[in-house]
Amino acid sequence: MSPLPERPSTAADPRDLSGRFSHEVTIEVRFADTDGMRHVNNATYLTYCEIARLRYWTDVTGEGFSAGNDGAESLILAEARITYRDQTHYGETVVVQSRATRIGTTSFTLQHRLMAGVAGVPMRLVAVSESVLVRFDYAVERPVALTPDLIAAIEAFEGRSLRSAPTSG
Repeated sequence: MSPLPERPSTAADPRDLSGRFSHEVTIEVRFADTDGMRHVNNATYLTYCEIARLRYWTDVTGEGFSAGNDGAESLILAEARITYRDQTHYGETVVVQSRATRIGTTSFTLQHRLMAGVAGVPMRLVAVSESVLVRFDYAVERPVALTPDLIAAIEAFEGRSLRSAPTSG
């Protein structure tokens, strides 16, 4: 397969996420990720973010994920927003950078910056996303408070306090 041509970077946008990201996951774009327009399908970007947030959670807290029906507590996705900035194609690598930006009583917010490119060419911004995750008890079907240990692990990893007002989720 011949290398993809170098693509220009997208122009700055006020929705772009700047600053330091504490976690990275590298994903090779599969042919199955593309659609009839020969670029990565829009829904696949959310799958890339899902891969990144699961890895973030396990890397930062040491907790895994349950199947959901065994009475265990786990995370559920409460909200996801994404802004597409450029196309991504088969043969490229996507790096999903993640950081926690807020911790509530039962939830926390992750931001994701998705960069794509091929070896030897600078990565370019292809999407930004924000997701809200809720600690959830599947036995009682209700959100539950994040434990002090989980909060401490996330804040230590991020290197700052992320607690919001006690009344927020």
